[in-house]
Amino acid sequence: MRIVVKPWGREVIFAETDQYVGKLLYISAGHRLSRQYHHTKDETVFVQSGQLEVELCDAGVSSVVRLLPSESLRIAPGVIHRMIGITDVELVEVSTPQLDDVVRIADDYGREGTSEA
Repeated sequence: MRIVVKPWGREVIFAETDQYVGKLLYISAGHRLSRQYHHTKDETVFVQSGQLEVELCDAGVSSVVRLLPSESLRIAPGVIHRMIGITDVELVEVSTPQLDDVVRIADDYGREGTSEA
């Protein structure tokens, strides 16, 4: 298990194999992750507590989804997305293992471009 401090909160990687990764993400209220997409990484998020807003753009169609506790959302490769903590949010993310497969389109913390997760 390892903890990665992020400008928006932190993530706890509790499982990491060559086939899947499991994380707990803690997003502070009012903070947003990068607007990003993945070439290969396929992920599903499950909200444990708080309210999460997810901006999505898939094949040029934009939408916003609000997730409450016990709700989940799959984010397929190529889908542009951004997670926003409406309140403090705790969520579980299960994904394929490509942690470095992140293309940041916009970032509140100056991390645009292709980089680490």
